[in-house]
Amino acid sequence: MSKNDLLLFKDDDLEIANSDSDNINVYNEPPWKIMVIDDDTDTHYLTKMVLKKFVFENRQVEFIDGYSGAEARKLIKEHPDAAVILLDVVMESDKEGLDVVQFVREQLQNPFVRIILRTGQPGSAPEDRVISEYDINDYMDKVNISDQKLKTTITTSLRAFNLLRTVENTRNGLKKIIEATSHLYEVKSLTQLATGILTQLVALTSNEGGADSENSTECFAATEKRGSINIYAAFGLYSKHIGKSVFDVASPEVIDIVKRSVEEKKSLFTDHDFLGYFKTKNGMENLIFLKTKRPLKLVDRDLIEVFASNIASAFENLFLNREITKSQKDVTFTLGEIIETRSGDAGQHVRRVAESSRLLAQLAELPESECELLRTASPMHDLGKIGIPDAVLNKPGKLTEEEWQMMQSHTEIGCKVLANTDQEIIKTGGIICSQHHEQWNGTGYPKGLKGEEIHIFARITAIIDVFDALTHNRCYKDRWSVDKALDEIKRGKGSHFDPALVDLFLDNIDQFLEIQRAFDE
Repeated sequence: MSKNDLLLFKDDDLEIANSDSDNINVYNEPPWKIMVIDDDTDTHYLTKMVLKKFVFENRQVEFIDGYSGAEARKLIKEHPDAAVILLDVVMESDKEGLDVVQFVREQLQNPFVRIILRTGQPGSAPEDRVISEYDINDYMDKVNISDQKLKTTITTSLRAFNLLRTVENTRNGLKKIIEATSHLYEVKSLTQLATGILTQLVALTSNEGGADSENSTECFAATEKRGSINIYAAFGLYSKHIGKSVFDVASPEVIDIVKRSVEEKKSLFTDHDFLGYFKTKNGMENLIFLKTKRPLKLVDRDLIEVFASNIASAFENLFLNREITKSQKDVTFTLGEIIETRSGDAGQHVRRVAESSRLLAQLAELPESECELLRTASPMHDLGKIGIPDAVLNKPGKLTEEEWQMMQSHTEIGCKVLANTDQEIIKTGGIICSQHHEQWNGTGYPKGLKGEEIHIFARITAIIDVFDALTHNRCYKDRWSVDKALDEIKRGKGSHFDPALVDLFLDNIDQFLEIQRAFDE
């Protein structure tokens, strides 16, 4: 394009192109990226002159300049979010622009950027052939282009780009919802569930460039408790306020939307905020608050509403699982107490074993879920004694060899009672029943398992059960002093008991004695 062509445009257009004041972005939204790829500097100048004040959907434009096909390849890799490429055909070669089109569509697999071919030599790349053979979105003759035609083309291209990105974001958002939902149903802690929900909401509403993050986003989960609404999980600004009331730490605007949501018992949206209200069947009210840096678009709201329906189900699922788990715990503790009562021992034994087993598991750095599982299942360690005759179970003196063989069978009886179930707590109880009399050196019963062949749950329970039995009265013995019992545990280190677990037990004995005092008979 020659400089004489610039005479086609008005003088005030030239002033627009030369005005520095127009570089100031007065809009809050990020600009559209328009890539100008042309070996003619005048074309770059003219394009900017025409589009300098161009605005579409409250967003200005940002120009990215390249002067060759090689530069184009580099720039499009650096700016995969570019909306439009104004691309010259003839640069290093007669079809350099066409090669760039293939690079973008085939190698980079970028179907979103709108590619507008511009040529001053239409004979070298006939429009009909180019349109049919290359994935471009418009074809322009530099000689006959007008400023209005360029603006119209850019407008339609941005509209198409925005629609494609919306469809893609919706698809990705639905994918995230599906993936997040499967994860949310796996968690067993309210805090874990809320943290997962917040993480997915941030991801669902974040900008493509990642401007929103867990650190910069304002979001929290809160629940009603004795008239106050307390935060129990949060990211960003609210992360330092966990445990505090929303009314003490939130802004007046946030407090207002929280109050309205609770009063109206429904989720609410504002331009930048989502306040999710979720009430479970047992009456517990949970709130999820999210503030985004950019206004929530219609597609954002639609995705959040879809996700919100899954959030409600996840909360219900969590509390239902809690009720089931609580029922299972009640059953296991009751069974353990029945057995202990039948054998003449106080039922507090199973409580002490449960709490102490969990403590030792925590000291051994087992996952918290496993620590809690052990606490729930360990009360069933002597369940097999239900099959032992009272005369043997409660005999005050030494057992005969035949009676001892009968007593040892309680491990296998308990395992059989708890077999054939998919319930994790019951299956774990069966393992502990079967193995808690195995010994580290392989001299235990019923199978003579050795070392780490013995499940760690059974190794933990063995130490706790023996120590508790030694320090309390039994029908066949009086209680031992703590020191004498500890000496026995030390003697069993590496022979009867796992030596590493014994060290943890002894190093933290004060904590175990505190549990004994808390559940004293």
